[in-house]
Amino acid sequence: MKKLPLGIQNFPEIRRDNYVYIDKTSLALKMADSSKDYFLSRPRRFGKSLFLDTLKCLFEGRKELFKGLFVYDK
Repeated sequence: MKKLPLGIQNFPEIRRDNYVYIDKTSLALKMADSSKDYFLSRPRRFGKSLFLDTLKCLFEGRKELFKGLFVYDK
């Protein structure tokens, strides 16, 4: 059984240590392709920092972290 990533905002740590991760990389790809400005406004503890860390890893080209996720072969 996978562990829940309570309080973990580090995408590589979540992927490396086999925590539960809901794949939102299709949204990240859609945002990156649209070339618009975005304001990420969400309530506290709603995953803003984790999503930004996911975007950072995506733009850094850390392909190994995305294996098995939507964006891996895009």
